[in-house]
Amino acid sequence: MDRIIYVIPFTSIIDQNACEVRKILEVDEGDSGRIVLEHHSNVGAERQSWKEKLLCDNWDAPIVYTTMVQFLEALFGGGTRGARRMHQLARSVIVFDEIQTLPIRCVHMFCNSVNFLVQSCGSSVVLCTATQPLLGDQHIDRLKGALALSSENEMMPDVQQLFDQLKRVEVRDERKPKGWAVDEIAELTVNEVTESGSCLVVVNTKKSARELYGKLSESLGESCFHLSTGMCPAHRREVLDKVKSRLDKAPVACVSTQLIEAGVDIDFASVIRYLAGLDSIAQAAGRCNRHGARAEGRVFVVNPAEENIDCLKDIAVGRDKANTVLDDYAEDPAKYGNDRIGPPLLEWYYQNYFYDRSADMVYPVSLGNSGQKDNLLNLLSTNPLAVSEYQRVHRESPSIYLRQSFKEAGRLFKSIDAPTQSVIVPFGKEGKDLIGELCGAFDVEKQFPLLRKAQQFSVNLFPHEFRKLQEEQAIFRIQEETEIFYLDQKYYSNRFGVSLEPINEEELLYV
Repeated sequence: MDRIIYVIPFTSIIDQNACEVRKILEVDEGDSGRIVLEHHSNVGAERQSWKEKLLCDNWDAPIVYTTMVQFLEALFGGGTRGARRMHQLARSVIVFDEIQTLPIRCVHMFCNSVNFLVQSCGSSVVLCTATQPLLGDQHIDRLKGALALSSENEMMPDVQQLFDQLKRVEVRDERKPKGWAVDEIAELTVNEVTESGSCLVVVNTKKSARELYGKLSESLGESCFHLSTGMCPAHRREVLDKVKSRLDKAPVACVSTQLIEAGVDIDFASVIRYLAGLDSIAQAAGRCNRHGARAEGRVFVVNPAEENIDCLKDIAVGRDKANTVLDDYAEDPAKYGNDRIGPPLLEWYYQNYFYDRSADMVYPVSLGNSGQKDNLLNLLSTNPLAVSEYQRVHRESPSIYLRQSFKEAGRLFKSIDAPTQSVIVPFGKEGKDLIGELCGAFDVEKQFPLLRKAQQFSVNLFPHEFRKLQEEQAIFRIQEETEIFYLDQKYYSNRFGVSLEPINEEELLYV
């Protein structure tokens, strides 16, 4: 094989894993940056200038750490940027960590592409997770695209035995008919910190994280920490380092969005998880008693009364299906091996989740100004609507063999629901200095290493967030001819990261 490509859902996990691999493989001074490549996100807009095209990473390294977003963009995104990396996927070992985070609408396209990489490109693909989604043809439509799994595809000879041996937590279903108030969740957290020394609370939205963190800060002060995707990777890493240094030495509570629940090597005595999909609950449980230092850790599943996740469809559907299967478990725990996050209940959860969302797996889209409904799977395969329209107009079938609408599919494809814009943030002295150097670097050779470094000081903003900060005149271009932006210092909090409103003067002085 030519290289190993490690595909991860969250940038926070890339930081941690790439650092460990560098310690092993980049042992000589001259090896630094030449063996392990990190490619988090592109600092720049979708439409690049000629200078930015020269700065694109093309995954030309023995070990590549990247995100699922970048992997899917390389295969299905429009333009030439992703295509420049696609050939690197051949003759490679491709490891998908936390595969359960695969966007539901990309399921069939992902399965088809993986089959192609293995069968035609000589690659080897490994799907890693404690909560394996059901991607074989027994569970999803083979004609649309299911993984061609062999009877010996499972690397673990006895999955149930492995789960039994690694069981380190008790998952407690603490759902209430009217839900939990924020004050009640804060009280439970404080009690867990007092009793066991540490507690992680995983929530579903950045708003929930800020609200609960505000409540806990009043009680726990400096023992309380906050993590979210509104913070740049360097900021999150600093907070995680502080949390790890305090664990088992001093009381600590950490409020985080779901970025912490997959792959982050950290060990809390107890975990509170806001209700979400059962896979998310199981992943959050993996941060509790992770190193087996205690007889058993406690994981509390709570349903917040006021958290609004209506716009987060995957989380909302997962929450509803988790409600269903947890109710099933309550009626007959023995049927599921008396384990709320064991393989039998997880399989039942995925069967419920995938059955109701099978129509979403083909990547539904609206075509152009006509508003006609189709899906990317059709556009990239037989393209029946376009062929039918051609036949209607010309009274004959198109004579060309390749009938796909590649350009339209590339234009419509977005691996996440709302395309984000990356913004470099002035976190700490290093972040401020980096912005200054980028503003003064007009030579591409000087910009290239700076932009690589900038990935550690960048935050991806949703369109409404970007527009709001532009209206506040808080976002500036690095240079006139580029689509690379940086954030005004007054809009970056040392506690929460990017703020849509100016932070107070006291915190600004602290930063």
